[in-house]
Amino acid sequence: MTDDTLPNVTEALFHVPSLDRLLLAAPSRHPPRILLLYGSLRERSYSRLLTLEAERLLKRLGAETRVYHADGLPLPDGAPVEHPKVAELRELTLWSEGQVWCSPERHGAMSAVMKAQIDWIPLALGAIRPTQGRTLAVMQVCGGSQSFNAVNQMRILGRWMRMLTIPNQSSVAKAYQEFDEAGRMKPSAYYDRVVDVMEELVKFTLLTRDISPYLTDRYSERKEAAEALEARLALGAAVR
Repeated sequence: MTDDTLPNVTEALFHVPSLDRLLLAAPSRHPPRILLLYGSLRERSYSRLLTLEAERLLKRLGAETRVYHADGLPLPDGAPVEHPKVAELRELTLWSEGQVWCSPERHGAMSAVMKAQIDWIPLALGAIRPTQGRTLAVMQVCGGSQSFNAVNQMRILGRWMRMLTIPNQSSVAKAYQEFDEAGRMKPSAYYDRVVDVMEELVKFTLLTRDISPYLTDRYSERKEAAEALEARLALGAAVR
């Protein structure tokens, strides 16, 4: 006979997932709020053009959007957090319910501009986690043949930032061939994939935005909070 006991678990803090907590009687009705970041400062930046194409699609899909432009953003730790561009990025992150990250691939990796933006977003702002539970879509543009190095790296960062990265993604090969002189993306299978990704992002955002606090509620953190409270109460009793 197997032993089904859990001697290492604090029973009062061990919660069985509840379907009722996932089914809301009155879900939010406002448009999904999506922040878009891109990873290049070039005058004709294909990651920016792809990001703007994604924004057009998101608007048609019913989302409210903001595009952050990293011009003037200092290097991480190269300025105080009160710097206007840093403050803008953090405010937009708190505003967002989902995000799109789009980077060029440089030397087999995401760009420094892309990484700098993510590095300026902290895991926590006081008691608030500005990215936890938010949805994320990742895209990249390639100068040559199709690659997935940048999107794979951004997926790792999204997990580290405790975001819900959607399954679909976009990688546009030879991006210089995929946009016309006006900066609009040409019809192609690459364009169709971008439509797929944005559609999926909106669906996942609608599905998870109201229940993200429950989805990201963790036993280990409940235990840590309970232990911290117990320690404070013990300290208070000792000094009385």
